[in-house]
Parts: sequence; C-alpha cells; structure tokens
Amino acid sequence: MAQLHVSLPADLQRYVEGRVSAAGFTDPADYLRVLIERDQHSYQADVRRVRLLVEEGIASGIVDREPEDILDDIIADIRNADD
Repeated sequence: MAQLHVSLPADLQRYVEGRVSAAGFTDPADYLRVLIERDQHSYQADVRRVRLLVEEGIASGIVDREPEDILDDIIADIRNADD
C-alpha cells in the first residue's frame, strides 16, 4: 500500500484526533481513507448523474423554440396549477 504523509496545522490535527476518537476510527489514516472513499463515491455519483442528464437531453431531441418562450410556458403552467 502506498503511503501519503500530510502536514496539518495544529487545530486541524486536534480536530482529526477528536474525530478518530469520537467516531471509532482506528487511527488518523483510517479516518482519511474513509473521507477519500466517500469523496470518490460522491464524485462518481455526480459523474453518473451528469452523464444521465446529458443522455436525457440528447434523447429529448432538438426544440425549435427560443429558451425564453419555453420558460414563459413553464411559468404559466406553474401559475395555472396554483389556481
């Protein structure tokens, strides 16, 4: 396993130590590993979501109207639904 050495200011070091103790991590490396894995999963989920939105947009076809007209229709639909 590769090693990574990280320097932290004293206040962050105290925070990490507190989190390790309070959350039951085995050591700061375990805590950091979990944070990185969470970030990785979140990033991958964001990429999947954007790809699905792009695919949905492509599949919806081309609209031959001005964006302002489409927004006006959406706003009108919302107002009519409230009545």
